[in-house]
Parts: sequence; structure tokens; C-alpha cells
Amino acid sequence: MMQIGLMVEGQNGLNWERWERILEHAEAGGYQCVFRSDHYTNPSPPDLDSLELWTSLTYAASRTDNIEFGPLVSPVTFRHPTMTVRQAAAVDDLSQGRLILGLGAGWQQREHDMFGVPFHDFKTRFAMFTDALEITTRLYAGGSVDYAGAHFSLAGATLLPRPGRRTPILIGGNGPKRTLPLAARYGDEWNAVYCPLDVYKERMQRLDELLEANGRKPTDVKRSLMTGIRWVKDERDIAGLLAGAGKRLGKEVAIEDLTGMGLLVGTSSMIAEQIDRYAEAGCERVMLQIMDYDDMSLVDALAADLIPQFHRR
Repeated sequence: MMQIGLMVEGQNGLNWERWERILEHAEAGGYQCVFRSDHYTNPSPPDLDSLELWTSLTYAASRTDNIEFGPLVSPVTFRHPTMTVRQAAAVDDLSQGRLILGLGAGWQQREHDMFGVPFHDFKTRFAMFTDALEITTRLYAGGSVDYAGAHFSLAGATLLPRPGRRTPILIGGNGPKRTLPLAARYGDEWNAVYCPLDVYKERMQRLDELLEANGRKPTDVKRSLMTGIRWVKDERDIAGLLAGAGKRLGKEVAIEDLTGMGLLVGTSSMIAEQIDRYAEAGCERVMLQIMDYDDMSLVDALAADLIPQFHRR
């Protein structure tokens, strides 16, 4: 069954009023999940409202009953991995097992510089990420953990109180050389980002190969996609949508140009067909990125049009 969810850019104007509104409409509309980014701010001005990740997820745990939720994704540069796993275990227990722990290496230099967080080179960040995944996995496994990593180490650390379950780990990104090997080794879910269908199929095959090399089955890792959506109510509005996209890109565009960028484009029925193609490729969950947190008409329209089609299958 394909699961349909939402993705919110937490640094893009998210405040308590908007977060409450999004969660209410997601639950009422029957969405399977709501994920949010973990950023201080955007790569360029203006700087907008930005709710701190774990505070907002604690709120989500206490104010919702059905949806899964989590970070997409939390950079290892922001918090020591032991703090992240303690927070995640607590929020997962509070929600009775609805948190998905999305982790990443971090990528945006501006926010690191603004808030005094060291921003290391690409190789170092991925070494830190590998340490964090190893530490997280060992702490969830139980017992006293000793670990000497390149950047993070433990000496007799224990995760207490013991969580009700091992929170699933999501690893996001399209990179075949670094991200996919980590997903194959540590992940319970791999999430592609704005990934065109042909590339998605290639990455799926590569992930299967890496899982086999790690002694795991293809079914051990859930496959998902986070992407943007360009929706119109009626086919008569498509010409205007393409004209607007062409103006932003500085050239004439067709629907295939936008879907080739990984976007879902068109009317609800057209978008459903595009999601079906990802489902046929093995995708199990799609997170639809929303950018307007005051007007929930798009969220409600997609809930009415898409969710009955996919969640009843």
C-alpha cells in the first residue's frame, strides 16, 4: 500500500499556530504521516519563524493520535548523537510508537555559521554521521555500550529508561556512493529527495545490491520519496502552471520537464498516475512538500482526492 503524507519545512515560517493547524488537517484528512525539516533558517534571507525540532515533535506526539511523524532529517552536526537518541526514544514512547528517526549529515553552511555550529567538510560530516548511526544502533540494542569513533565515543553508556521499541531509522538522500551504503547498513527506511522516476529506479536497484552485500533482504528497508507538488484543480489551468514555471526557469517547459526534476505535476488524477509509477518501482511512501502553512486548501484537496485512492488499496 502506498502511504501519502506531508513534509513541512520547519524553518520556512513555522510557528505554533501553523504547526497546530497542519497537524489538525493532516489527522482529519487521513494522511499517514507528517515529517518536518530540522533547520535554524534557510540558505538565503529572509529569515522566518522556525520551531525547534524536538520541541515541536513532542507537541505532535501529545496532540495527535494516528499519524507517524519525525525529522526529515536531523543533521548530526546540531546535536551529540546520544542526545538525539535519548530525545527520539522519549518522543517515540510518548507517541506510543509513531516516531520515525530521520538522520542526516547536514548540508547548509549559512545556518551553521549564523548560530556558531561548526560546519566541517563533506568527508568529516559523513564520518560523524557514520559514528552517530553506529552509536544510535548500539544504544537501541541495549546494555552497556563502549564505542571509540572518529568523532564521537562512548564509555559504558546505557539508554535508560529502556524504550518501548527500537525507533525506526530513516536515512535520506539520493547519493549512491555514501548515502545508500549507510541506508543499506543502518536504515529501516530510505527516503529519496526530489528524485526523478528513472533515477529512483536506479537507486532502488543499487540499494538492493548493497542490502544483499550486508546480508539483508530488500524488504528490510522501506522505500519512500519526498518531493514537491505543482497542483491545479482543472486541466484548463495546466497552461498557466507551465507558463509560471517557465518564467521562473527562463525557458518554455512541458510537464515532462517538471516531472524530470522529480516534481509531481498536474491535476489530482495526473498526480495519482505519477505516484502510481513510483509505487510500481517499489516506493511505499510519498511525503508531499507543502509551503503554505496558512491556507490548508491544497492539503484538504489532496486528502479528498488522493488518500481514498491509495489508502484503501
